[in-house]
Amino acid sequence: MVAWFCALGLAMTAASAASASLCVLRVNEAPTSQPVPCRIHLKDAAGKPLRAQGLPFWHDHFVCAGEATLELAPGDYAFAVERGPEYWAATGKFTVVEGQPLRLTNTLRRLADLAKEGWWSGETHVHRPLADIELLMRAEDLHLAEVITWWNDANPWAKQPRPAETVVRFDGDRFYDLMAGEDERGGGALLYFGLEQPLPIAGAQREYPSALRFLQRARRQPRVWVDIEKPFWWDAPVWLASGLVDSIGIAHNHLQRGGVMDSEAWGKARDRQRYPPPWGNGLWTQDIYYHALDCGLRLPPSAGSASGVLANPVGYDRAYVHVDGELTYAKWWEGLRAGRVFVSNGPLLRCRANGQWPGHVFKSGGPLPVRLEGQLDSRDPIAAVELVRDGHVERLALPSTVSFNESGWFLVRATATVTNTFRFGSTGPWHVEIGSRPQPVRRESAQFFLDWVRERMATLELDEPAQREEVLQSLRAAASFWQQKLDSAARAPAGESKAPLHGR
Repeated sequence: MVAWFCALGLAMTAASAASASLCVLRVNEAPTSQPVPCRIHLKDAAGKPLRAQGLPFWHDHFVCAGEATLELAPGDYAFAVERGPEYWAATGKFTVVEGQPLRLTNTLRRLADLAKEGWWSGETHVHRPLADIELLMRAEDLHLAEVITWWNDANPWAKQPRPAETVVRFDGDRFYDLMAGEDERGGGALLYFGLEQPLPIAGAQREYPSALRFLQRARRQPRVWVDIEKPFWWDAPVWLASGLVDSIGIAHNHLQRGGVMDSEAWGKARDRQRYPPPWGNGLWTQDIYYHALDCGLRLPPSAGSASGVLANPVGYDRAYVHVDGELTYAKWWEGLRAGRVFVSNGPLLRCRANGQWPGHVFKSGGPLPVRLEGQLDSRDPIAAVELVRDGHVERLALPSTVSFNESGWFLVRATATVTNTFRFGSTGPWHVEIGSRPQPVRRESAQFFLDWVRERMATLELDEPAQREEVLQSLRAAASFWQQKLDSAARAPAGESKAPLHGR
């Protein structure tokens, strides 16, 4: 615990002198002692979060450029100061005495500097005002953000000109997209980036038209990127089967700084006995992603916090993409498409396999030994580092060598010993191709998605016959895709049985 350094002597205004004291909070960065943008969680003795006038506030925190001024009533206060996961947090308490103004100074120290290593942070799901974005990103040391400006019926661009440049660059190496959007309805949520203009989803019903119709329309534009916002949304198997999506969010907004939104909302609910809280939602999320990988789908993981809608700060759930040389907006997305990524809401997990970053495809004519090396930094103690390969999870010590005798995939993840939320880091997958045999499809994974689509068809709530039939056509197409996957698994020779972790 770090206490503020306090000094007396600031002049107070006449209006505040009777009951409140003027308090100036300053945050410096070591070793320069220069003010640094940051996020401040300040609470009174009753636990009420406090605002700083004129500074962006959300849920339980505000951000500042390095200094904030508040008028505080006499009493005891507790604080936490943070700047993303690459800095140590500063926490402590102080007391305000009536009539005694305070100037409080603290220092943040780096835990790691991933940009210097070529790892650049970004997130895909921000719902904060455009006017605040640059300060919010500086306060979280975030380098790329997708700002959701159109969302279902909300579309400010319908009444104002679309900006000539939709991606804003500032500070040299920070970027935000102000034309990102979200289609969030009965089947779940898809996030869209790189569109020339918003999709015409305003007025769409909960179940009609299908999100697939808008997804197909978006694909007519050359630079669009489409993200499945969470794996457990009801239509996730439909979107996966379409081949029209680019990434899938496994560090998502149900995983929050202060706890877990411990449900799957209107998505496919987990078995709570197999996936108990508080980690259950996060492990269910990851197991669905592993099922997709086990079916031969090669999608990188993504991350988004939904700050402005849910309780998270901007960038709490984030993705780090490795980029060679100077960072540009386009190069960040190219790196993500290549799979050179890890996602995190805390642990900073950088790993190489035989010297290659995640996303690499290893090709070998015979058994392949893989040397795994990495660096892990975390403010929280680490509960476990694990190797996940072909749906099987096992403890891992870095460095280690593992062997592959057949085609498949693997990734590395780390979980923190935090009891009120699920805090983790996960690399994207590497892929292995042994000889001429493709990665075998796991029967249980293909069956998992086929059963899911059938359940979705049986529970679809849409009464108008023509609309219902149109939506069912997309579901039948997805069922056919997963049936073909299951048939290919049935034709393949039986492989080694691998017992997965969690509920699978």
